[in-house]
Formats: sequence, structure tokens, C-alpha cells
Amino acid sequence: MLTQPQVEEVYRKLAEAMPGRTSNAKGPKGQPDAFRSCISCMLSAQSLDRNTAAATKALFKLAKTPGDILAFDDDAIREAIRPCGLYNNKTKSIRKFCKALLEEHGGVVPRTREGLMSLPGIGRKCADIVMSFTFGEDIIAVDTHVHRVCNRIGLTKAKSAEKTAQQLEERSPEWAMADGHFWLIQFGKRVCRARVPKCAICVVSDLCETGPIERDAD
Repeated sequence: MLTQPQVEEVYRKLAEAMPGRTSNAKGPKGQPDAFRSCISCMLSAQSLDRNTAAATKALFKLAKTPGDILAFDDDAIREAIRPCGLYNNKTKSIRKFCKALLEEHGGVVPRTREGLMSLPGIGRKCADIVMSFTFGEDIIAVDTHVHRVCNRIGLTKAKSAEKTAQQLEERSPEWAMADGHFWLIQFGKRVCRARVPKCAICVVSDLCETGPIERDAD
């Protein structure tokens, strides 16, 4: 992994090259409240963004609260979320989540990572997304892009997104926590892409532990 001074340098360079959090940022799930953000994040597992959006829209057209969702039977929920795939398992998870939220938290989504992760279906990534985008906490949420970038550069050395998130929290300077997610995800989409990374224009190529990738093109 990169040394701590190198980690700071990576963030400084990304801060200069990437726009960071914008005033209209709604987060990857774009939902108006914590409950719907949690549900949308659960639906996004192994699903394309457009399919997640279709499933989320259909589900919240039926119901917008945990009580409303539990009032519908499994068939209705499955049909609504069908576009995002894995709808049988996701239906079970959604019902368990809603039931626990009502029974254990009075229907109010917890504001802490520990509280969020105690709920069925909510892992580290979903918890961090909700804390960052809904509750405004300075947290670097780790999605596919952030996980890839961090381990390719050397900010972290982890096989899972959860381990990447843990290492980022330990190694990232405090001043980078508020916008770090945005710098990394924008960098991952624009430059350090999965299939054809643009190593030739990379602002941290001198620090990257992987170095230029031969697939680099266009």
C-alpha cells in the first residue's frame, strides 16, 4: 500500500482534478429520505442503475412507508421490484427490514452505522451511503468504482468493499472525508475505468502502484 504521505498526495491531486460534492448531489440512490434510501440501496444489489431505478419507482408507487409495504403481500412486492432481479430474496429482505424497523426503532431509521447495520439487509456500503447522503456525515462510501480505484492505486489493499471502507476510514486524512467519495467515484468513472483505464491522462500515475495498464486506449 501507499505510505501515508503518498495517500495525502493522492487526495490532493484528486481534489484539484475532480469537482467533488456538488450542490445538487443526491447520492447514488437519489431518494428523499433515509427509509427509501435504504430500500433503494437494497434493491441495487447486482442490478444496473436503470433497473434499480425502475424497481424503486414501482415499489414506492405502491407504498412509501414500512407499514404500507408490509400491508402488501409478497406477490405484489415481487412484481414491483422485478426489474432489479433477485426479486424473491429481495422481497424477503425488504419485509424483514420493514418489520425490524417498526418493531425495534419505531419506524425511524437509525442515524449511526451500527444502528443501520443491525437492520436486516443493510451492510456497510448501504449504511455509509445513507449516512453520507441522507444524514450528511463525512464518510467515504465504497461502491464498485471506489473499491476498484482504491485497490488499483494502492490507497487500500482489500478484497472486499467492506474491508476497503475500513482501511479508507483508517488511512484517509480528515480533510478528505467530506468529498473523498466524490473524488474517487468521479475519477473511477472518468479516468480509472474498469475496462479501458485512461492511464495516459491519470493525475496520480506517478503514485499508482499498478502502473500503466496495457489495455489503455483511445
